[in-house]
Amino acid sequence: MAPFNWSEFLEQYNKKMEGNIKTKRTKIVATLGPATEKKSTITSMIDAGLNMARFNFSHGEHAWHRDIMQNVRDAARDTGASVAVLADFQGPHIRTDIAEPVAVQKGEVVRLFDRSAQKSDIAKSQGDGKVIVIDCPHMVEKLEKGHDIYIEDGLMRLRVTDHIETHVMTEVMAGGIIKNNKGVNIPDADIPLPAMTSKDYDDLSFALEQNVDYVALSFVRDASEVNDLRSYMQKILQRDTDVPKIIAKIERKEAIENLSGILDAVDAVMVARGDLGIETDPTGVTLLQKKIVAEAIHKLKPVIVATQMLASMEHNPRPTRAEIADVTNAVIDHTDAVMLSAETTVGSFPVKTVETMARIAVQTEISPFDDLDHELPLAFDSEEVHVARSAYAFTRTMDARAVVMFSESGYTAQMLSHYRPERLILVATNRQKTYNELALVWGVLPFLFDGTEGREECIEAMIEQAQDEGLLHKGDLVVSILGSTKEGKKLELEGSRIV
Repeated sequence: MAPFNWSEFLEQYNKKMEGNIKTKRTKIVATLGPATEKKSTITSMIDAGLNMARFNFSHGEHAWHRDIMQNVRDAARDTGASVAVLADFQGPHIRTDIAEPVAVQKGEVVRLFDRSAQKSDIAKSQGDGKVIVIDCPHMVEKLEKGHDIYIEDGLMRLRVTDHIETHVMTEVMAGGIIKNNKGVNIPDADIPLPAMTSKDYDDLSFALEQNVDYVALSFVRDASEVNDLRSYMQKILQRDTDVPKIIAKIERKEAIENLSGILDAVDAVMVARGDLGIETDPTGVTLLQKKIVAEAIHKLKPVIVATQMLASMEHNPRPTRAEIADVTNAVIDHTDAVMLSAETTVGSFPVKTVETMARIAVQTEISPFDDLDHELPLAFDSEEVHVARSAYAFTRTMDARAVVMFSESGYTAQMLSHYRPERLILVATNRQKTYNELALVWGVLPFLFDGTEGREECIEAMIEQAQDEGLLHKGDLVVSILGSTKEGKKLELEGSRIV
């Protein structure tokens, strides 16, 4: 690691923050909601560093999602920014199904039923003590003595002590007030839930109509669920390619056990730390985060770190020191993106929150603490790998300002991004879809052209535009890559100075 001079660091940081926020390497995903539905607010968020707009289909009607997606597209066009749209589906949630809140205390006995139980059996048991009903049918038969049942993000915890014919007896291990429609997690039980519910399929059809860039699959257990979703989208769209990229949310024990296979099947992953911290030992979530990020980078799959990153900014204009450390740590791990949820859906300071996250990312990226002193290995080898590795090495030895390339699919750009170079990665493309998809990829700054220019012409036009935006200057050394063509033209690598 290079010596760390604080005064020099502050000078670099202030200079970069006064420049173009597009040069931020770590991407920012923000969930949109009532606090951020206006186009003017979305525009301000893009100016502050937003790269991907997440739509949480656990909430909101389709008409609302349609209007706000259009606001995102319009704001991205007006600002000249690449912004991806993500449709995040609810997935097979298990929830409480009770008429009135039930207050429980540690040590109390609670009877637990599922939706398959007869109403008469439930009513009869209510006279014998406290009763909780879960909305998942045939769940009770999967429960065994010793299984823990977590309710509302683990705030309440019940432990199964006995199995009766129609229900289970549980002991309260952590008390509170159990309310209706609250999430339930049972990490040790093998409950046969479908990967996609009927609501999810309805939401997916809508998302495909809106031409979203990414879809997120919740509670993924193995690669087959990813493959099934891709096959279904291909069938609906009646094509094998040019379908939304799939993000697998890693939030279950099974997903950790099957991580390698999931990474092989999926396009990107999200470290969904909320449910992951319930399904696994919460004290080990940060270590699991590091494992998932490292393995995703190894397999060339973009990775998002999510949940409670700046949670206090939902109500406060400043984050806690622990939250700053959390975001900093994720950037040091070289995650592709960090995500905001309630902070930007219902928070009081959504634009400031994005700005704060961008400032943390930029400071960390300028510092030596995320610098690589070795080449990150890839899980495979190819011609593209050799060219990307050569470009990365050239930028380091020759102190180049940027790598510039034309890429139709974005694959070559993603390959170079893997090495996490210190220099700019400027990518010209003639495909709107690629332009949007690259918004998630670490360090890549895409430029969109209408397709009438040739590859070399697009690169030249991109360099001119980058100069106009202050990203490049006369005399800068740039490394140029030409991606492979449909005609089979090989990748080429050359260095030149801007004159």
